Amino acid sequence: MMKNRSWSLPLFFVLLCYLIIQELIRTEVINPYWEQVIQYSLIVTISCLGLNIIYGYTGQFSLGHAAFFGIGAYSSALIIKALHTENTVIFIIALLMGAIFAGLVAFLVGLPILRLRSDYLGIATLGFGIMVKVALDNLDRLIPMMGGSRGMSGIPKLTNFTITYAFVILAVFFLRNFVYSSHGRACISIREDEIAAQTMGINTTKYKTLAFVMGCFYAGLAGGLYAHLYVFLHPSNFDFLKSFDPLLIVVLGGLGSMSGTLLAALGWTFLLEGLRVVLPPQILDWRMVIYPILLIVVMLLRPQGLFGGAEFAFLRPRRITEE
Repeated sequence: MMKNRSWSLPLFFVLLCYLIIQELIRTEVINPYWEQVIQYSLIVTISCLGLNIIYGYTGQFSLGHAAFFGIGAYSSALIIKALHTENTVIFIIALLMGAIFAGLVAFLVGLPILRLRSDYLGIATLGFGIMVKVALDNLDRLIPMMGGSRGMSGIPKLTNFTITYAFVILAVFFLRNFVYSSHGRACISIREDEIAAQTMGINTTKYKTLAFVMGCFYAGLAGGLYAHLYVFLHPSNFDFLKSFDPLLIVVLGGLGSMSGTLLAALGWTFLLEGLRVVLPPQILDWRMVIYPILLIVVMLLRPQGLFGGAEFAFLRPRRITEE
């Protein structure tokens, strides 16, 4: 019979972490700067979980993730600014609408380009990312509110720790259920051998598109949270170079590992900000050299990533045992 896995301990741990951090924020033990860093690390986590669906679980090499991050950011910010509201419910709806729009764009873009494979797919998504950056620079001619190359300002600060934390938990929950469903297994089979998967009757185009849309939905959701955390958007925040950050995190944590992505995303963010605090101003820019060196060392010593595909116990599927 199927053994029921107790979720009480993981849920207790998640709730305890939230209450501790929230109390530290309330008592100002964690100052506003580090509160913002914590929120940003959670936003990066959501975005990287999305790329893990595309690259880690389905094996589709994408270099346009930052473009969908930007689409979600601008879309949700436009909705809030157009409605002139700071209502929390409307804000959450705007986040979801921005994420859905990013997913819709991913669907339209994915239909033609996902027939490509490997490096060719990476080049195609890279080209799309450049197109989005150019569009964001010039769309103010059609929609003045977007700001164009001057950037979009006046975005209300609605992202807070509670909302960001809740979305991270939901993102992990839905990804875990997807990965261990028949759809997730189909995506993994495509990663392992697309020709063999197709031979076994799996509609590879359908599942590659599904994974791409889901991953970009995650990116769009993260972008909306980012927009209302930093309250200013500029097209340079979403150029193709920004797509390498989530790619490095996913590879560093381990392809196809939710646990690795979670730890790598949090560690990457706090490493950069920690170096900002530790290093003297004269050599502050060297922090952008230190973490690539660390990445090279990890790849040499552990090329499969920190977790390599392993998961925390509560993220693994339930086992079937005999009584």
